[in-house]
Order: sequence, then C-alpha cells, then structure tokens
Amino acid sequence: MERDILNFFKGEVKNDEKTLDLYSRDASICEVRPRVVVFPKDTNDITSLVRYVKEHKSIDRTLSVTARSAGTCMAGGSLSESIIIDFIGHFGGVKNIQNGFATVLPGTFYRDFEKETLKQGLILPCYTASKNICAIGGMIGNNAAGEKTLLYGKMENFIESLKVVLSDGNEYEFGSLSRVELEKKISLTTFEGGVYRDIWNLMQEKISLIKNSKPNVSKNSAGYFIWNVCPSLMGEADAEDKHFFDLTKLFVGSQGTLGIVTEAKIRLVPVKEKSKLFVIFMNDLKNLSRLVNDILPLHPESLESYDDDTLKLAIRFFPEMLKSMKVKNFLKLILSFIPEGLMMARGGVPKLILLVEFCGNNENEIDAKMQLLMEKVKIYGLETRLTRSMEESQKYWTIRRESFNLLRKHIHGKRTVPFVDDVIVRPEFLPEFLPKMKKILDDYKLTYTIAGHAGNGNFHIIPLMDMKNERNRDVILEVSDKVYDLVAHYHGSITAEHNDGIIRTPYLSKIYSKEMLDVFGEIKKIFDPQNIFNPGKKVGGSLEYLKSHIAKK
Repeated sequence: MERDILNFFKGEVKNDEKTLDLYSRDASICEVRPRVVVFPKDTNDITSLVRYVKEHKSIDRTLSVTARSAGTCMAGGSLSESIIIDFIGHFGGVKNIQNGFATVLPGTFYRDFEKETLKQGLILPCYTASKNICAIGGMIGNNAAGEKTLLYGKMENFIESLKVVLSDGNEYEFGSLSRVELEKKISLTTFEGGVYRDIWNLMQEKISLIKNSKPNVSKNSAGYFIWNVCPSLMGEADAEDKHFFDLTKLFVGSQGTLGIVTEAKIRLVPVKEKSKLFVIFMNDLKNLSRLVNDILPLHPESLESYDDDTLKLAIRFFPEMLKSMKVKNFLKLILSFIPEGLMMARGGVPKLILLVEFCGNNENEIDAKMQLLMEKVKIYGLETRLTRSMEESQKYWTIRRESFNLLRKHIHGKRTVPFVDDVIVRPEFLPEFLPKMKKILDDYKLTYTIAGHAGNGNFHIIPLMDMKNERNRDVILEVSDKVYDLVAHYHGSITAEHNDGIIRTPYLSKIYSKEMLDVFGEIKKIFDPQNIFNPGKKVGGSLEYLKSHIAKK
C-alpha cells in the first residue's frame, strides 16, 4: 500500500516505528496503531488518496482515512488502524482575513490563527481551554466550545463555508442555501446532488423522530447534529429563507466521518476591549442552580467553575502555576492570594468556585452589571471577590485552564484518564446531578478533578488511574455505564464538546433510541457508503473495541 501511495502522492508517506508509535496516541485513553501516516502537500494529494482507497476498498476492506491535526482529541477521534492524514505538516496557514471572515486551512494551530485575527481586532470566540495546542481542523471536527460559548455558541455558529473532499474523491464547497439553491442541488445527477437529495428526503421522512430526539441541553456533540441543517423543517418560524439548508452543520462535529475538510471560511467577532471578573466561593452546591439562574439574565460572557480538588492541585503546585502566568510583578501576584488563604483558614476550602466575567467596550456598563450581580449574590451570604486588574483575574483563569496539564505532569504512578470528561445537564439539575455523579466516582475510590462551564451545566471530570492495573479497564466501562445512565436520567448529553470518538460512540444508545441511531447510520451511509472516512466513530463503535484499545500506560 505504501509504495502504491508514493506513486501519486507529492507529500511524505511514513510507516517507520517512531512515526507509527507517535500517531498511535492522542490526548485520549486509547491507543490504536496505524499502518501509515501521510502528509499531503495540497488538495490533489487528498483527492487522489481518497480515490485510491475507494478503488481498493473491495480488495482490502480495512482501508480507511482518518484526518488528524494537532492530535489533542480526548475521545480517540484522531486514531486509526489504517491511513492517518496529518494536516499539521503542510496544510496550515491563514489565506486571508477580510470583512470579518477568515479563510484558513485545517492544519493551522489556533494560537497562530488568533495572532493573525487579533491584528485586525477580531477573534474566534469558541476557543477551547487547550487553545495553545489545538488546531482549526480539530475544532471543526469536534465542534469546539469553551469559556466564551455561553454568550457566543459553538464552532458551528462561526462556519460560513467549508471545502470538503467527499467519498467520490472530489472536493466540493458547502454553505448555507436558500430553498431555490437547495432545489438546484437536489436536481444534480452527481454524487453531490445525491447527498443533498438523500439528506433532504431523510429529514422529511424522519422529522418527528429527529425533533423528539434532540437532547434538552445548550451544547451537544453526541451523534450527527442533524437538527440544525434545516431550521424551517424543525419548526423555527424565524428561519431566513437564505439560510434554509446548510450541510456544514453536519460536517462540524462529525470527526471527519463524512468527508475531509480542506478549507474553512470562519466568521469572526470584534474583540471587546475591557473585562472584569467576579469570583464566587461556594461551600456547598445546594443553591447552585438558583445562583446560576440569577446570573444568566445579566448575560455574562463566561460563567465557569472548578472544584475544591482543582484548587488544592493549584496550591500543591503553586510555583509552577505562577510560572505559567505572564506577569511582571510576581511578589504582587503572590500577595494577591492572601485573601483566599485567610478565607480557607476561616472556613475551609470551598466546594466550588464560580468565575463570572463581563466584557465590553464601555467600563461603566460593565460596572453596572457587576453591581447588579453583587446585589443578587448578597442574599446567598457567600464569599466573593471582584478582581481589580487583568493580572488578578489571570490567577483564577490559570487555575481553571491549567489543572489538566498539572495533573498530567505531576501525578506519578497514575495518569489522567478522561473518559466521562464532558457530561452536560441543564443547570437546574446540577444540585442533584453533581453529588450523585461524585458518589459514583467516590464509590470506586477515584482521585479526580471537576471543572467546567457552570452556565451551560457542562463539566469536565478528569480521574487519575494506574493503567497498569488491568482492573481499571473494567472500572472505566463500569463508571461510564453508571455516569451516562445518570446523564440520561436528567435528559442531558454524554458529550457537550469533546465528541464521541472511540470512547463514547458505544454509549450513544444511552441518550438516543435505536431508531435515532439508525438515522445517524443512514447519514453516514449517504455520505460514505464504503466506510472510507474514520470508521468506528459516531456509528459502528463497540465496547469490545474500546476495551481492547485502552492504553496500558
């Protein structure tokens, strides 16, 4: 196979041990060894590769292609037993930024992308906590979200158009269509026309099932997001005709299972010049949902949280956390932690810390919202802090963003094991849901941290486990089963941001009926009838495969 690919491929083709070892892992708990890794120079390399796999699939049914950018997926979405396409090597860069839109290649690191957009006072606000190491292709594949999502929404909200190589080996451009434009696409006799026609017919035929199957949460990356393809069909009366039908809503969050994204046109928003952070320390969770619901009408840009174990971790590795902060006056920063130290000396470590951030271009407007917030919070009798500077705010944000990296670096004999790392329920259920979820984890005597997006009811749970212990492979499946049952009980989603991949695809039946899973299977078949693209994710995954591919270290 490798020699065949070299005959038509301009980029590198590698299958040496070092390369295969490197690409056997991502940020997930899984390990899957590929046969070959390729580094395309241009779109022609990708179309030629897809055509090669299409032509040889009947000879070798194990052939497939999996797109990979930064390899930071926590669900195993960038792992494959066949061909991995690495986009970081040659497929990065911002082609242009004009009129509030950026045209960018999938192998572009977000950190480099943001540098370019900030030069024009613009930003893509759905960046993740891993913004310094993730890439645009992965953000599209997983439907990225983060601390600004409460106000701005997920990656899908910022995609204007996508260029995608489909399973026929041709590149097409997808974007929002009017009714008339959709009819023209449906009338085409090409593979593209068949995709539009079959998805449209599927939606019409199964519309009642689709409507009733949507998880009742503000963020969801589980399954294919068919709900947003045609707002009018879903009963959204205010849907504009020019935005009648949009297949980018399926590609975003599909983890490369429907096609290979080669270019994206992304909508940007102006950067707000000023921000202030309000910190709330909670000794218990009984008033959490009331408090969140009191805060949300003020429209904060962020409403984030982390637990007492995360705070203890930051205290334990305080010197290193300080180094990660880009500040000029370390002594001043250290002294700024004194109030927190006195607070904990008086009342112990708070169970949950809420970060409420307001941003804007008018400081008076921000101050007015802060005043309203302080009045609302006063009735709860909680300890609070109003930060006075960006440096003071940064100390709280660093704890929120760096806890995962601190765990990965410093806990010897155990490793971070993200497997129930992205659950979401509606905020009003949190006082019941969180203690029940913590009890499941505590029953298995797991060490873990919890942080997340309290405004959405989305939490990231990162346990620490010794993966040399074979018993822990069973523990992962048992805990997943119980936590996802709990999520289903509260009508949530098993993944708000991190997507399905290898680790969650087998659990989609927890929140979707067999009939809805069949709809997902039909979507996959319409786009990819030969199962060329990233098999085993979104559809076709199994617990047996997951268990057999959990890394042992």
